[in-house]
Amino acid sequence: MKNLFFYVFAMMVLVSCGSSKTVVKRSSPTKTVAKSPDLKTLSSHYSGNINGQIKEILKDAEKYLGAPYKYAGNTSAGFDCSGLVSKVFDENDKKLPRRSEDQSNTGKEISIKEAKPGDLVFFATSGGSRVSHVGIVQDIGNDGEVKFIHASTSKGVIISSLNERYWNKAYLFARRVL
Repeated sequence: MKNLFFYVFAMMVLVSCGSSKTVVKRSSPTKTVAKSPDLKTLSSHYSGNINGQIKEILKDAEKYLGAPYKYAGNTSAGFDCSGLVSKVFDENDKKLPRRSEDQSNTGKEISIKEAKPGDLVFFATSGGSRVSHVGIVQDIGNDGEVKFIHASTSKGVIISSLNERYWNKAYLFARRVL
């Protein structure tokens, strides 16, 4: 019984945000973004201004910083990545699908250069091109650094940067849902 529990727990951790589908890279009319662009050198079109709805979404996401990771969780007792995103948007009267696979088809795909706070960023944390992780853009630095809030399997709800090698390599695309 103890071995079965360990096996089930290990499988949950490995799966992270649940099942996902292979995402086909879509090309934008102006530029195709490679799977792993050098995000450190991107300049942003973000003006620094965000509307009230986005401010509330970010405030709600930030209140969960430090919450633990919990597979299939969507409460302050524990979140997985898509649970955090759906919970925060739901608290602001914007319904999003529960699974990261479905969230990756919501809204409009945008270039990472167009990203602004409140947009969603998607990742393939298991390699390949399968969506397996999602986060909410929290801030864009003057140098174009994209920071995002997400539920990490090892650290719970945290803020990370697309400049971090792991996230830069795993980055797939961004979508605007507001």
